[in-house]
Amino acid sequence: MTVTENVYFDTENLIEGRTSKLTYKGALATPSTSEIYVHYGFGLLWENIQEIKMDKVDDETYETEIILAPSFDSISFCFRDGENNWDNNDAKNYTAEISKEEVTLAKTESVAIDVPRLKRSYLIAKKLKITFYKIITYLPRAFSGTFKRKAKD
Repeated sequence: MTVTENVYFDTENLIEGRTSKLTYKGALATPSTSEIYVHYGFGLLWENIQEIKMDKVDDETYETEIILAPSFDSISFCFRDGENNWDNNDAKNYTAEISKEEVTLAKTESVAIDVPRLKRSYLIAKKLKITFYKIITYLPRAFSGTFKRKAKD
């Protein structure tokens, strides 16, 4: 997205919550400039103001990445160098619109899974094994009287 001839973002649309690369090739970007900062805020009132030092790509190009805050419809920014010279677009500042992220809902389908039922003979055999185990475990206690003694204690 081109803001002016010398200031542009790397994407066509700025979307809230995402990171976008800002490139500056303006009046402050000269071979003698050692550092440039971008000073920015969100919305018309410049909320959430921040300043980031830009990376020097070549003698006349500086770049940085900006995280676009959610809940704002625009970003306003200007630039300054290390000697406190400002480029604020002739006192108008640079601005760009921020789009809301579109959310699309995916349609889900429920799929029936055929679960094989256990055979009746297997279930009966399982119940018989459990019953037989209980008889073997508890029947000797019932005849020996240990059941009664434990119940009285």
